[in-house]
Order: sequence, then structure tokens, then C-alpha cells
Amino acid sequence: MAWFFLNDSRITEQVTLAGTDARHISRSLRMKTGEHLTLCTPDGRRHSCTIVAFSPDTVTVHVDASTVCEQEPTVKVSLYVALLKGDKLDDVVQKAVELGAYGITPFFSARCISRPDEKALLKKVERWQKIAASAASQSRRGIIPTVHPCISFDELCGRISRFDRAAVFYECGGEPIGDILCHKDRTLALITGSEGGFEESEIRMLRDAGARVATLGKRILRAQTAPIAALSAAMVLTGNFG
Repeated sequence: MAWFFLNDSRITEQVTLAGTDARHISRSLRMKTGEHLTLCTPDGRRHSCTIVAFSPDTVTVHVDASTVCEQEPTVKVSLYVALLKGDKLDDVVQKAVELGAYGITPFFSARCISRPDEKALLKKVERWQKIAASAASQSRRGIIPTVHPCISFDELCGRISRFDRAAVFYECGGEPIGDILCHKDRTLALITGSEGGFEESEIRMLRDAGARVATLGKRILRAQTAPIAALSAAMVLTGNFG
């Protein structure tokens, strides 16, 4: 079933879709009156709908039933990924959304090779948000996870205290992730480095801020693989796989 998102939780018996969604329904999917689709609202509810009318620029649906969206994980995982070269973060964003990330934030670390200017970064974030929206629809998420603007390393350290638990994955070793995460966690921060990894001073700063230093095993993972491996492990350990 086609899957779409609304920006407003207030929903009436009939909803009119316009813009990109309407064009996708009528032109790309070639849906017809009487066919069904799902709308998700920011309050975590999903709405089963039937198409009742088309106009040149809109699609009107009737809301048949509403229920709590069961696709969302029980834990809100915020993924912090050091800025990577080229388009590597495109795939990270897509897979992270599919796996259940609540939000994704790139950050600058000492060994980041890619250092685009503010204008270029804004364009990247816009592209990543579009990738997140597409992945959320494909994977039937209840929300579209937010890709936040890039932050500094100091800003990252300042956010650690907001979470029930935070783990930074260090290529030089740390605690097994299974010893850090548990079913009781409701908000998690997972932090991974750039192609050059972390400097020891950065690990100390994150530890001092309250993050646990973790390992993903004896093998060294690529910078674009580590966040996906960490997120997958977190979903398993918090009971959100299977």
C-alpha cells in the first residue's frame, strides 16, 4: 500500500493532498478512485484512506480508520556521524532510516577530510532530508526522521547529557556494545567517526561528557559501515528486531 506523511496531526474525515504527493499518486503510481493508501501524522498515528477524487493538482482521500503506528521502535536512537567524504552519508541516511533511527546529525571531528562551507552543507542537509523522506515511505515508518544541520564537536559533547545512554564507537577498542545497551533505554545517542577515526583527546572529551566508549568487534569497519552496524546492534539489544 502506498505510504505518505502529513505535517499536521490534526486530521479530518477527508484530506486533500497537493504538490509532490499528489503528483506521485496520480502520475507515478497511476492510482485510481477507490484505491487505498496510508497517511501517517506526526503524533505517531497511521490512517487508512480511500481515494475519492482527483483534480489536476490534488488528490482527495476519505479517512476510513486510524490507529497507532506500530512500525516505530520503542527506543529513540539519535545517530551522530562525523562528516564523511563525497556522497557516503547518502547511503548512511537511507539505511539508518530503514533500520529505525529517530534522527541523524553530522558533526565535525578533528580528522574529518570533508569540510564544505556553510552553503554547501545546507544543500547536503536538504538532500539528506529528501533521502530520509523517501526511505521512511519505502520502509513504512511512522515518522520521517530529521536530518539535523551539521554541528561542532563541542556541540556534540554538550548534547550527551540529554540521552538515557550514549555510546561512541572507537576503532582502538572499548566495551562490548552488549554491555552498554539494554531494553530499558528509551533515548540513545550513537556516535561514529570519520574515515580517519577519532583522536584520543576527542574520546576523552566524550567520555567526560558521559558517553561510554564502545567497540563493534575486532574488525575495523569503514566509516560508512560503522553507524549502520551500531544502529543494527542497538535495535537487536533493545528488542526492536524480530
